[in-house]
Amino acid sequence: MGHHNYYGFYRYDYLFFFAVLIQIFMLYFKLETWAEAKVIALFHIMAMVMELVLTAPNIGSWQYPQPSVLKFLTVPLFAGFMYSAIGSFFARSIRLFDISFQRLPSLNNMLALSICAYVNFMSKFFIIDIRSILFVWSFLIFYKAKATFKIQHYTLQLPMLVVLGGISVLIWIAENISTFYDIWVYPNQTDGWHIVWWGKIGSWYLLLLLSLVLVMRLLGQRDQHGNWHIKKGH
Repeated sequence: MGHHNYYGFYRYDYLFFFAVLIQIFMLYFKLETWAEAKVIALFHIMAMVMELVLTAPNIGSWQYPQPSVLKFLTVPLFAGFMYSAIGSFFARSIRLFDISFQRLPSLNNMLALSICAYVNFMSKFFIIDIRSILFVWSFLIFYKAKATFKIQHYTLQLPMLVVLGGISVLIWIAENISTFYDIWVYPNQTDGWHIVWWGKIGSWYLLLLLSLVLVMRLLGQRDQHGNWHIKKGH
């Protein structure tokens, strides 16, 4: 589809239409609750703000090379759904696999870290980049934390850092596929596709923390011992 116009719309526009239809489908068949949709929508909006800053001409961290009708300044409207899908993934996985967490830091601590990471994505172009501090902060609060999940009759437990790192790698792989098909491109890919710099795994790691903590605040509660469980009825 690419640069071709079909019935007045382009490839990015149809990605937006499909994303909206999927969201309607999720709500209609109760695969996602309205409460979940609201918090995921908040993450969607925050992601769009970040996109607008980082795709601005004077920064240009990446760009959307194809035309679109449904866009706001430099960002096609479908872009926010790529981020909100992460929140939806967390919400669905926690319920389907009955995920709980042990020795988890306070949600306020996690939220503070994720907000600092979110701000740093944009502020690093104007003031000092504190990413190294954020990674150390993350290690210190998560190195003891565990995630427990159930698959059929089996109960498995993994270190929280391993879970977060694994998801980050999967997103990085998806990012390579997306850039290969020109969904968006980085500056070094404008003359031809190149594998996305592995350092982006760290970026995704920090960004998905924001989505996770928002979903955790909605779906469950943490006790004084650091154990987090999903609320009954979710």
